Amino acid sequence: MSQILIVEDEPRIVAFLEKGLQKHGYETAVAIDGEEALQMVQKDDFDLLLLDLGLPIKDGWTVLKELQSSESMPAVIVLTARADNGDRSQSLQMGAKDYLTKPFRFNELLDRIKAILPD
Repeated sequence: MSQILIVEDEPRIVAFLEKGLQKHGYETAVAIDGEEALQMVQKDDFDLLLLDLGLPIKDGWTVLKELQSSESMPAVIVLTARADNGDRSQSLQMGAKDYLTKPFRFNELLDRIKAILPD
């Protein structure tokens, strides 16, 4: 079973993602800021991070940068309200596998997760 770390500070979005992912058989964990996410990634082997860019303490850009320099970077899908093509391009250059703009349909996210994670 794949483990997904949801890195998001908005409780409503966290609840939406957790409910949908668990319904489809994924194990989930939650970090509400970038610092917590980086600590969790060091302790556990996550298959995928769903990463918001606008996080407190350490933002998503900092998380991506620090993950990029680590030995075992998990797959990352950026979930953000930023619709800027420059942000999308920069995220992908920094190692993100995909970039999805909020709001999005859960099925669209699920399709992208299935494309990245093996069954």
